[in-house]
Amino acid sequence: MNLFVDTSVWSLALRRDTPTGGAEVAHLTEALEGGAQVFTTGLVLQELLQGFFEPRNRQAVIERFGALPFLVPDRRDHVDAADLRNQCRKHGLRVTTIDALLAQLCIRHDLAMLTADKDFAAIAEIHPLRLRI
Repeated sequence: MNLFVDTSVWSLALRRDTPTGGAEVAHLTEALEGGAQVFTTGLVLQELLQGFFEPRNRQAVIERFGALPFLVPDRRDHVDAADLRNQCRKHGLRVTTIDALLAQLCIRHDLAMLTADKDFAAIAEIHPLRLRI
């Protein structure tokens, strides 16, 4: 299964103060050790780096992410993400711009999303977003 891992899971996995990280981190470890393709994008990398102040930790994140296939949103992704966000709003869901784009990338590239963020479960009720649970 090809997988897109959201910032919430990477944050749990890379944190030193969390002993186990939970089920999401176990799924991530299983995917990486099992040879699944794990994808990322610039927004996830940026969000993670914003949380690391120590240069050594920051460099380790950059190096780890250098090995992952990197999705680059194009104009169509941004247009479709805006539509996704507007449709969610019509259903009473507030979705951030970043979450809409991440969901759209998963939908377009047929990737299951691994996330600890419950907002994506709400998006998946309206759109064909597959979640790894």
